[in-house]
Amino acid sequence: MIVNIQEACYLDGYRVWLRFNTGESGAVDLRDFIYKYRAAEPLRDVEKFKQFHLDAWPTLTWDCGFDLSPETLYERATGKLIDWLHSA
Repeated sequence: MIVNIQEACYLDGYRVWLRFNTGESGAVDLRDFIYKYRAAEPLRDVEKFKQFHLDAWPTLTWDCGFDLSPETLYERATGKLIDWLHSA
């Protein structure tokens, strides 16, 4: 299954609501990613975090160069695993 994001809306803090091409949607809290990766340091400022957009793939990305794969966001938002990501 190829997953992409069709819509993204800021909620609060580091939370974003996402709608996927599968018809499913859900909210994700990205605080742990923002504080885990050096590339995301500028996004610790919530005002900068809010300035995300969907790129050509489409996935969630920020002007500082940080992005997250649609598959990662899908799994987090829906609680469902994407089989091909976890097969050996």
